[in-house]
Amino acid sequence: MQTFQTPDGLRRASDGWRSDGLTVGLVPTMGALHEGHLSLVRRAASECDRVVASIFVNPTQFAAGEDFEKYPRDIEGDGRMLAGAGCDAVFTPTTEAMYGESGSDLGSGRRSYVEVGDVATILEGEDRPEHFRGVATVVTMLLLAGRPDRAYFGEKDYQQLQVIRKVARELLVGSEIVGCPIVREPDGLALSSRNAYLSEKERKAATVIHRALQAGRKLAESGVRDAKKISPEMEEVLRTEPLVEPRYVAVVDAETLAPLDDLGARPARALVAAKVGRTRLIDNLPLQTP
Repeated sequence: MQTFQTPDGLRRASDGWRSDGLTVGLVPTMGALHEGHLSLVRRAASECDRVVASIFVNPTQFAAGEDFEKYPRDIEGDGRMLAGAGCDAVFTPTTEAMYGESGSDLGSGRRSYVEVGDVATILEGEDRPEHFRGVATVVTMLLLAGRPDRAYFGEKDYQQLQVIRKVARELLVGSEIVGCPIVREPDGLALSSRNAYLSEKERKAATVIHRALQAGRKLAESGVRDAKKISPEMEEVLRTEPLVEPRYVAVVDAETLAPLDDLGARPARALVAAKVGRTRLIDNLPLQTP
């Protein structure tokens, strides 16, 4: 498996593959890999001739006081997992290679950023106002460096997926953004690198997030179309677990993430964010009426 540490190195390799008529798939990650990430690599390998995974803990998407410094990092272990999943190359840049300056200077106002608009200011954007600007910027940089035919993202971070789709579409990046299904534990908990922060009790309590989403799905499938009746039921399920603090519960348009009143008019998605102890977790499910 090849390793690249600079955007120019990755760009030259990708240009070479594509000049040989090969298709390129990109799987952006922040490392701390799990089966959810590997499912993206395997999907990419099934659809593309060459697969690159990036491992970069991006400082610009973390606000002050968030877990940037303690975010789990295991480049060697991640590399072994990627090779076993069919990855052809890994991109592991430093902050300096990506931004040309130290992380402490990134908020100084001297940089260019990608601003996304409404889809980035709601839900996660309300609690984490800097987050999606950082996500949109670094993903744009990765797409421009890797020039993939397709880039693969998990639906667990559903708002992030919609932000990236909007950026790729409106900035004419030229890469297809592929959303891939959430991978879950047997008890329903969505796989996340942040699950490693949970204590045994918190890990057990966190399963209530999926139960809340399932409650919303069952209501929709039973014929309830009024979103204002579904969200409170989901939140009530969340509040049965004392260790879980709901941050938001929303039923939204699956593309724009705008709040929905009537589930029958547009494809709908239920989104939940909650703090379990000190750990923030998010999850979602599609909602379908009969």
